[in-house]
Amino acid sequence: MSLDFETSAAWRVEDMQRDRGWIFTLDDPQRAQLARAARDAFDPDRPLFDYARSDFDLGPGWDVIAAAAREAHFGRGVSLVKGLPREELSAGQFRLLNWAIGLNLGVARPQGKASQYMSEVRAAGTDYRSAGARGYSSNAGLDFHVDASDLVTLACYNKAKAGGQSMVSSSVSAWRILAAERPDLAEIARQDFHLSRNQEEAADEAAFYSQPLFDFEGGRLFCKWNRNRVRTAQALESVPPMTRAQHNCADLLDAILQRPEVMFTMWLEPGDLQIMNNHVMLHSRTAFEDFDEPERKRLLYRLWLAPLDSMRLPETWRQYFRSIEPGTIRGGFRGHHHDESCRAFERRQAGSLGMPTMIV
Repeated sequence: MSLDFETSAAWRVEDMQRDRGWIFTLDDPQRAQLARAARDAFDPDRPLFDYARSDFDLGPGWDVIAAAAREAHFGRGVSLVKGLPREELSAGQFRLLNWAIGLNLGVARPQGKASQYMSEVRAAGTDYRSAGARGYSSNAGLDFHVDASDLVTLACYNKAKAGGQSMVSSSVSAWRILAAERPDLAEIARQDFHLSRNQEEAADEAAFYSQPLFDFEGGRLFCKWNRNRVRTAQALESVPPMTRAQHNCADLLDAILQRPEVMFTMWLEPGDLQIMNNHVMLHSRTAFEDFDEPERKRLLYRLWLAPLDSMRLPETWRQYFRSIEPGTIRGGFRGHHHDESCRAFERRQAGSLGMPTMIV
Protein backbone atom coordinates (compact mmCIF):
# COMPACT_ATOMS: atom_id res chain seq x y z
CA MET A 1 0.00 0.00 0.00
CA SER A 2 1.41 3.35 -1.03
CA LEU A 3 0.44 6.86 0.01
CA ASP A 4 3.34 8.78 -1.51
CA PHE A 5 2.35 8.98 -5.21
CA GLU A 6 1.65 12.49 -6.53
CA THR A 7 -1.50 13.44 -8.42
CA SER A 8 -3.68 16.54 -8.61
CA ALA A 9 -6.69 14.20 -8.46
CA ALA A 10 -6.03 13.83 -4.71
CA TRP A 11 -7.98 16.99 -3.91
CA ARG A 12 -10.11 17.95 -0.95
CA VAL A 13 -13.15 20.24 -1.08
CA GLU A 14 -11.15 23.27 0.00
CA ASP A 15 -8.82 22.75 -2.99
CA MET A 16 -11.73 22.77 -5.44
CA GLN A 17 -13.17 25.89 -3.84
CA ARG A 18 -9.87 27.77 -3.75
CA ASP A 19 -8.69 26.98 -7.29
CA ARG A 20 -11.46 27.13 -9.90
CA GLY A 21 -9.20 26.14 -12.77
CA TRP A 22 -11.36 23.05 -13.32
CA ILE A 23 -14.18 25.29 -14.66
CA PHE A 24 -14.06 26.26 -18.35
CA THR A 25 -16.42 28.80 -19.94
CA LEU A 26 -17.42 29.18 -23.58
CA ASP A 27 -17.78 32.75 -24.85
CA ASP A 28 -20.59 33.97 -27.10
CA PRO A 29 -18.83 33.46 -30.48
CA GLN A 30 -17.71 29.97 -29.46
CA ARG A 31 -21.21 29.10 -28.33
CA ALA A 32 -22.72 30.44 -31.57
CA GLN A 33 -20.38 28.31 -33.70
CA LEU A 34 -21.19 25.17 -31.71
CA ALA A 35 -24.91 25.88 -32.22
CA ARG A 36 -24.43 26.35 -35.97
CA ALA A 37 -22.48 23.10 -36.20
CA ALA A 38 -25.26 21.16 -34.50
CA ARG A 39 -28.09 22.79 -36.48
CA ASP A 40 -26.33 22.40 -39.84
CA ALA A 41 -25.68 18.67 -39.32
CA PHE A 42 -28.93 17.77 -37.58
CA ASP A 43 -31.24 15.33 -39.35
CA PRO A 44 -33.89 13.78 -37.08
CA ASP A 45 -33.98 10.64 -39.24
CA ARG A 46 -30.22 10.08 -39.29
CA PRO A 47 -28.86 7.53 -36.77
CA LEU A 48 -26.03 8.69 -34.54
CA PHE A 49 -23.77 6.00 -35.97
CA ASP A 50 -23.99 7.66 -39.40
CA TYR A 51 -22.33 10.87 -38.24
CA ALA A 52 -18.59 11.42 -38.52
CA ARG A 53 -16.25 13.95 -36.95
CA SER A 54 -15.95 15.68 -40.31
CA ASP A 55 -19.68 16.52 -40.25
CA PHE A 56 -19.12 19.13 -37.54
CA ASP A 57 -17.14 22.36 -37.51
CA LEU A 58 -16.95 22.95 -33.79
CA GLY A 59 -14.69 25.98 -34.17
CA PRO A 60 -12.61 27.48 -31.34
CA GLY A 61 -15.09 26.23 -28.75
CA TRP A 62 -13.60 22.80 -29.27
CA ASP A 63 -10.29 24.00 -27.82
CA VAL A 64 -12.10 24.92 -24.59
CA ILE A 65 -13.84 21.55 -24.40
CA ALA A 66 -10.62 19.67 -25.20
CA ALA A 67 -8.80 21.54 -22.41
CA ALA A 68 -11.57 20.57 -19.99
CA ALA A 69 -11.28 16.94 -21.07
CA ARG A 70 -7.52 17.00 -20.44
CA GLU A 71 -8.11 18.40 -16.96
CA ALA A 72 -10.55 15.58 -16.21
CA HIS A 73 -8.36 12.89 -17.71
CA PHE A 74 -4.90 13.90 -16.51
CA GLY A 75 -5.50 16.60 -13.90
CA ARG A 76 -8.07 16.86 -11.14
CA GLY A 77 -10.23 14.06 -12.53
CA VAL A 78 -13.29 16.28 -12.96
CA SER A 79 -14.02 19.41 -14.98
CA LEU A 80 -17.00 21.54 -15.91
CA VAL A 81 -17.68 23.33 -19.20
CA LYS A 82 -20.21 26.12 -18.91
CA GLY A 83 -22.08 27.65 -21.81
CA LEU A 84 -23.02 24.91 -24.27
CA PRO A 85 -25.72 26.46 -26.52
CA ARG A 86 -28.76 25.02 -24.79
CA GLU A 87 -31.19 27.90 -25.51
CA GLU A 88 -30.26 27.99 -29.18
CA LEU A 89 -30.93 24.28 -29.79
CA SER A 90 -33.77 21.81 -29.59
CA ALA A 91 -33.29 18.77 -27.37
CA GLY A 92 -32.43 16.69 -30.44
CA GLN A 93 -29.88 19.22 -31.67
CA PHE A 94 -28.34 19.51 -28.20
CA ARG A 95 -28.09 15.71 -28.07
CA LEU A 96 -26.33 15.72 -31.45
CA LEU A 97 -23.89 18.40 -30.30
CA ASN A 98 -22.86 16.17 -27.42
CA TRP A 99 -22.47 13.24 -29.77
CA ALA A 100 -20.18 15.42 -31.90
CA ILE A 101 -18.12 16.28 -28.82
CA GLY A 102 -17.85 12.57 -28.07
CA LEU A 103 -16.71 11.82 -31.63
CA ASN A 104 -13.78 14.15 -31.06
CA LEU A 105 -12.90 12.81 -27.61
CA GLY A 106 -12.85 9.07 -28.26
CA VAL A 107 -14.94 6.00 -29.04
CA ALA A 108 -18.38 5.98 -27.40
CA ARG A 109 -19.13 2.87 -25.38
CA PRO A 110 -22.48 1.04 -25.03
CA GLN A 111 -24.28 1.73 -21.77
CA GLY A 112 -26.76 -1.01 -20.98
CA LYS A 113 -29.14 -3.78 -21.88
CA ALA A 114 -30.30 -1.98 -25.03
CA SER A 115 -26.63 -1.42 -26.07
CA GLN A 116 -27.35 2.31 -26.32
CA TYR A 117 -24.36 4.56 -26.95
CA MET A 118 -25.96 7.69 -25.52
CA SER A 119 -28.22 7.61 -22.49
CA GLU A 120 -30.92 10.09 -21.63
CA VAL A 121 -30.63 10.67 -17.90
CA ARG A 122 -34.24 11.22 -16.88
CA ALA A 123 -36.78 9.80 -14.45
CA ALA A 124 -38.56 6.89 -16.13
CA GLY A 125 -40.06 5.22 -13.07
CA THR A 126 -37.16 2.84 -12.45
CA ASP A 127 -36.72 1.29 -9.00
CA TYR A 128 -33.03 1.94 -8.39
CA ARG A 129 -32.74 -0.92 -5.88
CA SER A 130 -34.26 -3.63 -8.09
CA ALA A 131 -31.96 -6.28 -9.55
CA GLY A 132 -32.04 -5.06 -13.15
CA ALA A 133 -32.42 -1.33 -12.55
CA ARG A 134 -30.18 1.62 -13.35
CA GLY A 135 -29.88 4.88 -11.46
CA TYR A 136 -29.92 7.12 -14.54
CA SER A 137 -33.57 6.24 -15.24
CA SER A 138 -34.80 6.87 -11.69
CA ASN A 139 -35.26 9.99 -9.57
CA ALA A 140 -33.68 8.35 -6.51
CA GLY A 141 -30.60 9.44 -4.67
CA LEU A 142 -27.68 7.32 -5.86
CA ASP A 143 -24.84 5.51 -4.13
CA PHE A 144 -21.35 6.72 -4.86
CA HIS A 145 -20.07 4.80 -7.86
CA VAL A 146 -17.94 4.88 -10.98
CA ASP A 147 -19.25 4.39 -14.51
CA ALA A 148 -18.04 1.65 -16.83
CA SER A 149 -15.60 3.66 -18.94
CA ASP A 150 -12.42 5.69 -18.82
CA LEU A 151 -14.28 9.01 -19.21
CA VAL A 152 -17.91 10.03 -18.79
CA THR A 153 -19.53 13.24 -20.02
CA LEU A 154 -22.85 14.52 -18.70
CA ALA A 155 -24.55 17.44 -20.44
CA CYS A 156 -27.50 19.20 -18.83
CA TYR A 157 -30.47 20.21 -20.99
CA ASN A 158 -33.07 20.62 -18.20
CA LYS A 159 -32.50 20.69 -14.45
CA ALA A 160 -35.00 19.31 -11.93
CA LYS A 161 -37.68 21.31 -10.15
CA ALA A 162 -35.90 20.48 -6.91
CA GLY A 163 -32.94 18.30 -5.97
CA GLY A 164 -30.65 16.39 -8.30
CA GLN A 165 -27.45 17.89 -6.93
CA SER A 166 -24.24 16.38 -8.30
CA MET A 167 -21.71 15.05 -5.78
CA VAL A 168 -18.11 14.12 -6.61
CA SER A 169 -15.42 12.63 -4.38
CA SER A 170 -11.81 11.84 -5.18
CA SER A 171 -11.16 8.12 -4.89
CA VAL A 172 -7.47 8.95 -4.46
CA SER A 173 -8.20 11.05 -1.37
CA ALA A 174 -10.58 8.39 -0.11
CA TRP A 175 -7.89 5.71 -0.52
CA ARG A 176 -5.36 7.77 1.41
CA ILE A 177 -7.80 8.26 4.28
CA LEU A 178 -8.80 4.59 4.29
CA ALA A 179 -5.17 3.43 4.27
CA ALA A 180 -4.17 5.87 7.01
CA GLU A 181 -7.11 5.18 9.33
CA ARG A 182 -7.69 1.47 8.73
CA PRO A 183 -4.80 -0.19 6.89
CA ASP A 184 -6.41 -3.56 7.57
CA LEU A 185 -9.53 -2.55 5.63
CA ALA A 186 -7.43 -0.93 2.90
CA GLU A 187 -5.87 -4.35 2.41
CA ILE A 188 -9.36 -5.84 2.09
CA ALA A 189 -10.15 -3.19 -0.56
CA ARG A 190 -7.20 -4.52 -2.59
CA GLN A 191 -8.88 -7.95 -2.71
CA ASP A 192 -11.71 -9.12 -4.96
CA PHE A 193 -15.30 -8.00 -4.49
CA HIS A 194 -18.10 -9.46 -6.63
CA LEU A 195 -20.29 -7.11 -8.70
CA SER A 196 -23.48 -7.96 -10.59
CA ARG A 197 -23.96 -6.99 -14.21
CA ASN A 198 -27.62 -6.35 -13.28
CA GLN A 199 -28.97 -8.51 -16.11
CA GLU A 200 -27.16 -6.45 -18.75
CA GLU A 201 -24.51 -9.01 -19.58
CA ALA A 202 -23.68 -9.83 -23.20
CA ALA A 203 -24.01 -13.41 -24.44
CA ASP A 204 -20.36 -14.19 -23.68
CA GLU A 205 -20.36 -12.64 -20.20
CA ALA A 206 -21.23 -14.06 -16.81
CA ALA A 207 -23.91 -12.49 -14.62
CA PHE A 208 -21.22 -11.10 -12.32
CA TYR A 209 -17.52 -10.32 -12.27
CA SER A 210 -14.91 -9.78 -9.59
CA GLN A 211 -12.15 -7.25 -9.06
CA PRO A 212 -10.63 -5.26 -6.20
CA LEU A 213 -11.94 -1.85 -5.26
CA PHE A 214 -8.45 -0.33 -5.56
CA ASP A 215 -5.37 -1.33 -7.49
CA PHE A 216 -2.18 0.26 -8.85
CA GLU A 217 -0.61 0.31 -12.29
CA GLY A 218 2.31 2.42 -13.49
CA GLY A 219 2.44 4.35 -10.24
CA ARG A 220 -1.23 5.37 -10.55
CA LEU A 221 -4.17 4.41 -8.37
CA PHE A 222 -7.37 3.04 -9.93
CA CYS A 223 -10.72 2.63 -8.18
CA LYS A 224 -13.87 0.62 -8.89
CA TRP A 225 -16.78 0.93 -6.47
CA ASN A 226 -20.54 0.48 -6.86
CA ARG A 227 -22.34 -0.61 -3.69
CA ASN A 228 -25.61 -1.28 -5.49
CA ARG A 229 -23.98 -3.82 -7.81
CA VAL A 230 -22.08 -5.44 -4.94
CA ARG A 231 -25.39 -5.72 -3.09
CA THR A 232 -27.33 -7.24 -6.01
CA ALA A 233 -24.50 -9.69 -6.68
CA GLN A 234 -25.20 -11.26 -3.30
CA ALA A 235 -28.45 -12.71 -4.68
CA LEU A 236 -26.68 -14.49 -7.56
CA GLU A 237 -25.79 -18.15 -7.61
CA SER A 238 -22.07 -18.86 -7.15
CA VAL A 239 -21.37 -15.49 -5.51
CA PRO A 240 -19.97 -16.10 -2.02
CA PRO A 241 -21.42 -14.11 0.89
CA MET A 242 -19.53 -10.96 1.75
CA THR A 243 -17.30 -11.29 4.76
CA ARG A 244 -17.64 -9.11 7.83
CA ALA A 245 -14.38 -7.40 6.84
CA GLN A 246 -15.77 -6.63 3.38
CA HIS A 247 -18.93 -5.14 4.90
CA ASN A 248 -16.81 -3.01 7.22
CA CYS A 249 -14.60 -1.90 4.34
CA ALA A 250 -17.61 -0.92 2.19
CA ASP A 251 -19.27 0.95 5.05
CA LEU A 252 -16.16 2.92 5.91
CA LEU A 253 -15.42 3.73 2.26
CA ASP A 254 -18.94 5.11 1.75
CA ALA A 255 -18.65 7.13 4.95
CA ILE A 256 -15.31 8.60 3.86
CA LEU A 257 -16.73 9.56 0.46
CA GLN A 258 -19.44 11.60 2.17
CA ARG A 259 -17.23 13.46 4.63
CA PRO A 260 -17.61 17.24 4.22
CA GLU A 261 -13.94 17.70 3.40
CA VAL A 262 -14.04 14.96 0.74
CA MET A 263 -17.44 15.30 -1.00
CA PHE A 264 -17.67 18.24 -3.41
CA THR A 265 -21.16 19.28 -4.53
CA MET A 266 -22.27 21.23 -7.57
CA TRP A 267 -25.47 22.07 -9.42
CA LEU A 268 -25.51 21.31 -13.13
CA GLU A 269 -27.29 24.12 -14.95
CA PRO A 270 -28.73 23.90 -18.49
CA GLY A 271 -25.78 24.15 -20.86
CA ASP A 272 -23.28 22.66 -18.39
CA LEU A 273 -21.05 19.77 -19.45
CA GLN A 274 -19.46 17.73 -16.66
CA ILE A 275 -16.49 15.49 -17.54
CA MET A 276 -15.07 12.88 -15.17
CA ASN A 277 -12.29 10.31 -15.07
CA ASN A 278 -13.93 7.20 -13.62
CA HIS A 279 -10.61 5.76 -12.42
CA VAL A 280 -9.98 8.55 -9.90
CA MET A 281 -13.43 10.05 -9.23
CA LEU A 282 -16.61 8.65 -7.70
CA HIS A 283 -19.92 10.41 -8.20
CA SER A 284 -23.44 10.44 -6.85
CA ARG A 285 -26.63 12.48 -6.99
CA THR A 286 -29.34 13.52 -4.59
CA ALA A 287 -32.97 12.52 -5.17
CA PHE A 288 -34.99 14.98 -7.21
CA GLU A 289 -38.50 16.20 -7.87
CA ASP A 290 -39.49 16.79 -11.47
CA PHE A 291 -41.66 19.39 -13.16
CA ASP A 292 -45.10 18.27 -14.34
CA GLU A 293 -44.67 19.55 -17.91
CA PRO A 294 -42.89 16.97 -20.10
CA GLU A 295 -40.80 19.61 -21.86
CA ARG A 296 -39.42 20.87 -18.53
CA LYS A 297 -38.56 17.53 -16.92
CA ARG A 298 -34.96 16.92 -15.85
CA LEU A 299 -32.92 15.74 -18.84
CA LEU A 300 -29.20 15.17 -19.27
CA TYR A 301 -27.28 13.36 -21.99
CA ARG A 302 -24.54 10.92 -20.98
CA LEU A 303 -21.64 9.48 -22.95
CA TRP A 304 -19.14 6.84 -21.88
CA LEU A 305 -15.87 7.18 -23.78
CA ALA A 306 -12.67 5.28 -24.49
CA PRO A 307 -10.27 8.13 -25.32
CA LEU A 308 -7.34 8.01 -27.71
CA ASP A 309 -4.81 8.79 -24.99
CA SER A 310 -6.00 6.43 -22.26
CA MET A 311 -3.46 4.78 -19.97
CA ARG A 312 -2.74 1.17 -19.13
CA LEU A 313 -5.12 -0.33 -16.57
CA PRO A 314 -4.29 -2.82 -13.81
CA GLU A 315 -4.35 -6.48 -14.81
CA THR A 316 -7.26 -6.95 -12.38
CA TRP A 317 -9.36 -4.60 -14.58
CA ARG A 318 -9.08 -6.90 -17.62
CA GLN A 319 -12.12 -9.10 -16.95
CA TYR A 320 -14.42 -6.10 -16.86
CA PHE A 321 -12.82 -3.74 -19.41
CA ARG A 322 -11.78 -6.61 -21.72
CA SER A 323 -8.69 -4.64 -22.72
CA ILE A 324 -6.23 -2.96 -20.38
CA GLU A 325 -3.88 -1.70 -23.11
CA PRO A 326 -3.55 2.08 -23.56
CA GLY A 327 -5.60 3.78 -26.24
CA THR A 328 -7.84 0.80 -27.02
CA ILE A 329 -11.59 0.34 -27.40
CA ARG A 330 -12.59 -0.81 -23.92
CA GLY A 331 -15.22 -0.56 -21.24
CA GLY A 332 -18.98 -0.14 -21.44
CA PHE A 333 -21.90 -2.53 -21.05
CA ARG A 334 -22.28 -4.37 -24.36
CA GLY A 335 -25.77 -5.43 -23.38
CA HIS A 336 -28.09 -7.58 -25.48
CA HIS A 337 -27.86 -5.84 -28.86
CA HIS A 338 -24.18 -5.26 -29.51
CA ASP A 339 -24.27 -6.30 -33.16
CA GLU A 340 -22.24 -5.77 -36.32
CA SER A 341 -23.54 -2.23 -36.75
CA CYS A 342 -22.12 -1.40 -33.31
CA ARG A 343 -18.80 -3.03 -34.11
CA ALA A 344 -18.61 -1.28 -37.48
CA PHE A 345 -19.18 2.10 -35.82
CA GLU A 346 -16.49 1.37 -33.23
CA ARG A 347 -13.95 0.33 -35.87
CA ARG A 348 -14.73 3.35 -38.04
CA GLN A 349 -14.56 5.79 -35.14
CA ALA A 350 -11.35 4.29 -33.76
CA GLY A 351 -9.78 4.45 -37.22
CA SER A 352 -10.66 8.13 -37.56
CA LEU A 353 -8.80 8.85 -34.32
CA GLY A 354 -5.79 6.67 -35.12
CA MET A 355 -6.66 4.13 -32.42
CA PRO A 356 -6.33 0.35 -32.81
CA THR A 357 -9.53 -0.95 -34.39
CA MET A 358 -9.44 -4.38 -32.76
CA ILE A 359 -12.56 -5.02 -30.68
CA VAL A 360 -12.06 -7.45 -27.81
